[in-house]
Amino acid sequence: MSEMKLPAAVQRVIDAINDGDSDAFVAAFTDSGTIDDWGRLLTGASGLRQWARTDAIGANATMTVMTAVTHGATTAMRFAWASEVFNGESSGVFEVEGDRVTRFTILEADAEPADA
Repeated sequence: MSEMKLPAAVQRVIDAINDGDSDAFVAAFTDSGTIDDWGRLLTGASGLRQWARTDAIGANATMTVMTAVTHGATTAMRFAWASEVFNGESSGVFEVEGDRVTRFTILEADAEPADA
């Protein structure tokens, strides 16, 4: 598959996860950035850092985007996830404001995101 062009803010989140860089991960979000992981909300730097530690970077995660569609400030995608916590495919939606992510929603593994 050819490389997809993602918004820079979204790409920074994915790169930070794959590079194991918690500081870059938190910096890719706004100050009030939120992760909604199957309904579990984590907000702000401390919440983002907690999720990175328990579900992503601390769990040696890798995220591979399979498909992505961006409309305006919203990117909907399907991605493969491999970690010590979860392995499989999921759908997610990134919301971007300026050059940072405001929200990353991870849908249940078999859910498909609505068109962005």
